[in-house]
Amino acid sequence: MKTKSKNCPGKSHREGISLIELYDMFPDEPTAEKWFEDWKWGGEVVCPHCGSHNIKARKSRKPQPYWCRDCRKTFSVRVGTQMENSRIPLRKWAIGIYLYSTSLKGVSSMKLHRDLKITQKSAWFMLHRLREASGDIEVEPFSGPVEVDETYMGGKRKNMSNSKRKNLTGRGPVGKTAVVGMKDREANEVRAKVVDKTDAETLHPFIVKNVESDAMVYTDDAKAYDSLDFPHESVKHSVKEYVRDQAHTNGIESFWAMLKRGYHGTYHHMSKKHLNRYIKEFANRHNVRDLNTLDQMVKIATNVTNSRLKFADLIAKN
Repeated sequence: MKTKSKNCPGKSHREGISLIELYDMFPDEPTAEKWFEDWKWGGEVVCPHCGSHNIKARKSRKPQPYWCRDCRKTFSVRVGTQMENSRIPLRKWAIGIYLYSTSLKGVSSMKLHRDLKITQKSAWFMLHRLREASGDIEVEPFSGPVEVDETYMGGKRKNMSNSKRKNLTGRGPVGKTAVVGMKDREANEVRAKVVDKTDAETLHPFIVKNVESDAMVYTDDAKAYDSLDFPHESVKHSVKEYVRDQAHTNGIESFWAMLKRGYHGTYHHMSKKHLNRYIKEFANRHNVRDLNTLDQMVKIATNVTNSRLKFADLIAKN
């Protein structure tokens, strides 16, 4: 079922799944349906409406194969998940989860549209729902040591139209969106989010919320970190100092590099409106990269029970 490479660098210890093995796992729709049911219910069907276990399988399984004897409602494994009201077959959802999980720099909606034979609009919506199902990346505070840094996301000014260039005044990150992130060296996990500003009033609460009070924090020499109430060391990027003993931000900067490769090489544009979802996608993929491919897929499959993202909400104005 699973393949393992013994002579490759990096994360070769992980057990992968080839495309042939993937199609053997999901040869038809009933197989995919059972896979999702096993990970959602653990072998015993539960009513998503009332939580009852008093369930009867209906003779006509489509589109709602189960009936609850208590609340007298019909349902399927899709109800209450990101897949609810989706007309995309569950087999394509499972394959989409595989492509989403294994594409280190992301998978575009155009590629998913071609690979799954669904519309580009449906593929775009599916990807955003999978990003929502990536799990909450902010759980317990990091114990450290922690690296904190900011970056800016957006297109290059030289590639913009003349009308857009005229609206941009100043130098540096003008017209781009600020993102703050941190990496726990011990846990090898990342957290990041969009911020309006990169001043102390904005960055300090993010650090306080996500880092234990006695954890060592490493940053660059930005003034916003000067009054940080943590054990703290910084490197002076302004004078080309990038490493001093244990003080550096190379880990979080490596994450920025991967995020920007996805921006320029796969998506080509991430709107500010949806940028947090893209960041969530890349952070989650980084945080589970030591897991086997199947375990990564299962993590997504079990998290599709998150509150459903509706298309009207996705395209609504901020």
